[in-house]
Amino acid sequence: MVGPSRFMNLLSCFELGIIDALRETPGMTAAQLGEAAGVKPDAVEQLLHLLVKENFVAHDEASGGYTLAALDGIAEADLQRVLAFMNLIKVTTLRQLFYLTESVRTGTVVGLKEIYGFDGDLYGAVGEHRDLRESWSTLMDVVTARIDPWFFDNIDIPSGAQVLDLAGNTGLGAINTYKRKASPGLRVTTFDLPEKEAECLENFRTHGVAEHCSFIGGDAFTEIPRGFDAVLIKHFLNMFDRDEVFTILHGVNKALDVGGRVHILVPVYTENLKDSYTVDYYPTFFLGCATGQGGPQKVSTYRRWLEECGFAVTETITQDPADLPPDVIPVQAVVSAEKVA
Repeated sequence: MVGPSRFMNLLSCFELGIIDALRETPGMTAAQLGEAAGVKPDAVEQLLHLLVKENFVAHDEASGGYTLAALDGIAEADLQRVLAFMNLIKVTTLRQLFYLTESVRTGTVVGLKEIYGFDGDLYGAVGEHRDLRESWSTLMDVVTARIDPWFFDNIDIPSGAQVLDLAGNTGLGAINTYKRKASPGLRVTTFDLPEKEAECLENFRTHGVAEHCSFIGGDAFTEIPRGFDAVLIKHFLNMFDRDEVFTILHGVNKALDVGGRVHILVPVYTENLKDSYTVDYYPTFFLGCATGQGGPQKVSTYRRWLEECGFAVTETITQDPADLPPDVIPVQAVVSAEKVA
């Protein structure tokens, strides 16, 4: 019941600058913190009660001063990663989830319609609304920087292969593919909606890979271009329900020759749901905030779906939660498969 209030209490202390002030000047009183933040000291004191309770902040009764406790000494990179995710939750989740029940009933993101007047999903809304775009893009850059090295370390791209990055957005995935898997003759093509082309090509030029990367405009639900040795699908299948996933996988199967490979990167639930914390967040995020459908699946589900769509799964690799920073919610998996006759 109190999850949202605890979340916003903590985030507000960062947004008001209270935590930064204590980092710079330990021992500040509520009055001093209130003056620094431009708010009443009574409100500062109320907000800090929870942080004292959770040992994020310590309070000296004699002097009235506050100091950082568990929040002290956290590496800046770790802190910024956490704050980026908290900001995403605030901007894309808290308000929209008020309409979760209606979103499930209609299969649409009702919160985007009610709050922004936008009839569509989050991925379309970020193109029109700055607050959504800035929050989403900031986190996605952090996630990509963290997960792409792991993904590419765990897939095989043959020398000189022709690679298609399905739903590759504005080309960052293609750029990373070429830079991390470079070989003579390797060519990587981003496939996404036509309106992404100009920004994608500009990104290729900026990163110096324009000779090795290209763009094809189209819709993955209509037809997927052929002539590729490998298809990459990253952070895409989990946006859809089973029928839509099958449409995509059947399209990929038709696009590949026998022996062609598909490498899928997806957040997953553990086989025993009682061990999963991905399930704490992602069902409601996708149903109520992102697409009105979809959500992660277990690795065993993705294996079964691939086999039903004409692939033989060659390898599955799942991140060990013990190796992840404690604040990281999704556990990612790579599922690789080969088209069979």
